[in-house]
Amino acid sequence: MSDATSAAASLRRRSLDAVLAHAWDAEAFTASDVMAAVGLTRSTTIDVLDELVERGLLAEMPNARTVGEYSKGRPARRFAFRPDSAVVVGVDAGRGHVTATVADLRGRALATSRLAVDPERDSPERRRRAAEATVDATLTRAHRDRSDIAALCVGVPAPVDRSGRSPVHHDRFWERMNPGFVDTFAEWAPVVRVENDASLAAVAERAHGAAVGADDFIALLAGERFGAGIWVDGRLLRGAHGGAGETVAFDRVTGVGGAEGLAPRCVDAARDARATGRLPAGSALATIDPAALDAKTVLDLAGAGDAGALAVAQEVGGALSIVAATLGSLFDVRRVVVSGAIAAGAEPIIAAARAALPRALDLPAPEIVASPLGADIVSIGAVAAAVDAARSHALDLLAFAAPDARARA
Repeated sequence: MSDATSAAASLRRRSLDAVLAHAWDAEAFTASDVMAAVGLTRSTTIDVLDELVERGLLAEMPNARTVGEYSKGRPARRFAFRPDSAVVVGVDAGRGHVTATVADLRGRALATSRLAVDPERDSPERRRRAAEATVDATLTRAHRDRSDIAALCVGVPAPVDRSGRSPVHHDRFWERMNPGFVDTFAEWAPVVRVENDASLAAVAERAHGAAVGADDFIALLAGERFGAGIWVDGRLLRGAHGGAGETVAFDRVTGVGGAEGLAPRCVDAARDARATGRLPAGSALATIDPAALDAKTVLDLAGAGDAGALAVAQEVGGALSIVAATLGSLFDVRRVVVSGAIAAGAEPIIAAARAALPRALDLPAPEIVASPLGADIVSIGAVAAAVDAARSHALDLLAFAAPDARARA
């Protein structure tokens, strides 16, 4: 290929990328709308729009006169992105469940399926089969099949490197959680992305949650164990082995003492307060069987003003403040988002953590906020990451190749 031909091809690709990027987020639009947005000439814009229609990524709509938006001269041609031209799949492969969501190219969910997994009888092969069965069932519910998938993303409770694989863990836990999902789904989708679950929580928070548009924040999955998805300088941090955000280091942090999340800390603190007689008189925690205590009960009582539960939240908030201060000091983030199912009731803990943040930090202390995304945050992040992957690779996928290229394939 000559230099001139290569330069022309590169320019054409940039034009296609720019127009598709505009179309992906826009409602119905005209060539003039695109010209104003991306700065191409009219002839180039129309040529590129026609190619994207041929590729199946855009549809030509009734013209402006037909829909009453134009009355004089030649009616403007109108176009729209086709979010239904393919699907993406987001999978949350947690320790005790597999959840799959099939969505269109803009991330609108079409169907969701959930399968419980017995962690005591887990194995790599069982986990692979469970993930495959759940995705297949969800495709069926969405009235789509494997050939419709443009990109698929799986979230796992393990570090994940750039190739989608997890390092060896001393008890093989990480390998059970991620039994080669990048290979499992390689024949299902042209683009497969495997990510740590906390990293996908960060993707979800930036796309739809408490960190929309933020460049420096941490999504702290805070339920049973702490896991940190770290977004710094506008990008997700991964690390050499996918271990950025692993929280085993908290074993050695005074005042934290381990990676246990807010839920077990609430239960342990409440039981200890009862056992040692530290509950204030009249606290409802004194009437509950310690074996039946759970974090939701403690936080519901704290939210209702129960003095004993508020004291528990104060204690747990102290540990959260140290976690947030440590992460803020290491990564210089503006915000720590408490994420996952526990976030819905965590405000008493978060308020205590804000009040307890060390005043002697060299850097400004991060803001601590609750996520609005709930228990499905990893699924939300997996879908958002799959959409991002589809956007990045759409023009290279055979399904969206130019007709002559598809004919040659």
